[in-house]
Amino acid sequence: MDALLVALDTALRTLSGGSHSARPCPRPKAEAQPLSEPERARAGALMRVNHVGEVCAQALYSAQALATRDPALRKQFEEAAREETDHLAWTQQRLQQLGARASLLNPLWYGGAFAIGLAAGRAGDAASLGFLAETERQVQRHLESHLDRLPGHDNASRAIVEQMRDDEARHAAAAQAAGAATLPLPLRWAMKAAAKVMTTTAQRI
Repeated sequence: MDALLVALDTALRTLSGGSHSARPCPRPKAEAQPLSEPERARAGALMRVNHVGEVCAQALYSAQALATRDPALRKQFEEAAREETDHLAWTQQRLQQLGARASLLNPLWYGGAFAIGLAAGRAGDAASLGFLAETERQVQRHLESHLDRLPGHDNASRAIVEQMRDDEARHAAAAQAAGAATLPLPLRWAMKAAAKVMTTTAQRI
């Protein structure tokens, strides 16, 4: 019952925008330059996608922590989720600064990710860790692509994305070290295709 209440609390805080970061938001090394309206719109769309990714991360980690019976693994999921909460708060803050909104489909994204995370967790800890490691690797590549697509002088967004990318790489390495199974290639392709649908939709809705 306690675990279910924690999962419910996580969902409510995530979807209500009530999450707070434990770490300060990354600051750019160089002063941010003003963005034109087209640049602001492009940055807002990309940061909305990144915010959706963090909504999904909260759901995945919450479900996987709920599914595992290994206390040490549950602690690992919960510690990683706390860093993902930082990402969630940072991207929410940047969306507000850009005058952009979060995705209107966040409840759908959260529910779908939670169901996937629960299914991965029920498949066993090795499979759950493998799913986590592959997800984080795909997110890392996705964030690297956003660094190429963000306006070159949007230093504020870039600082956030760079820190997120580094954190995701560390989460993937930790999952691998904890005994992640290698997922079948067709499943990795399916995950990539699903992520493509989500990111394309989230840029607009």
